[in-house]
Amino acid sequence: EYDGERNSEGERHGRGKAHLPNGDTYNGEYEHGFRSGQGTYRFRNGACYAGEYLQNKKHGRGIFFYPDGSKYEGDWVDDQRQGYGEYTYANGDTYTGEWFNDNRHGQGTYVYKDTGSKYVGGWVNGNQEGEAELIHLNHRFKGKFLNGNPVGHGKYVFDIGCEQHGEYIQSEEDKGEGEEEEEPSLLAAPKWKASEITKLTLWTPHGENPPSP
Repeated sequence: EYDGERNSEGERHGRGKAHLPNGDTYNGEYEHGFRSGQGTYRFRNGACYAGEYLQNKKHGRGIFFYPDGSKYEGDWVDDQRQGYGEYTYANGDTYTGEWFNDNRHGQGTYVYKDTGSKYVGGWVNGNQEGEAELIHLNHRFKGKFLNGNPVGHGKYVFDIGCEQHGEYIQSEEDKGEGEEEEEPSLLAAPKWKASEITKLTLWTPHGENPPSP
């Protein structure tokens, strides 16, 4: 059922309220029969979207409250989280940064509420990937990530004034003599192999100055 403005062709056009057959409701602007412009859409499961629409799709700026208590505030394209936005998860973690196709994608910052740790860097299709810093209470790790794990060379920087350089190596699980594996086991987490400890090296836009001898 619809209560609101229509144009001369009888289409929903202007401001109006609608009760959808599935129990959802929409209160907002219409253009030629489509939800277009500003509006608030309440889902019968408790979710709610308030923001911009274009031809029945979330498009532009908007905020979405999910049934689990999480929320996303930011850009939408064609019904998907895309552009720049902040997501607050049900457990209190937050992600602020770039989105593409509903996924964290590009550059962004993820804050872990329980520990206060922070991941600042690259994301690909929802996973931590690319150059990043993992910042903890009194130290930080600078390096590269792949599928949410650190890979290759990097360094730990400690607030007490030193750095530990090294690399993450994919550890191989020990196999028994001549054993055949029916299926590949899940890869173990990469292991950190330290190479040297230095004083703090100054960061410059062109990379890092070598530690002084």
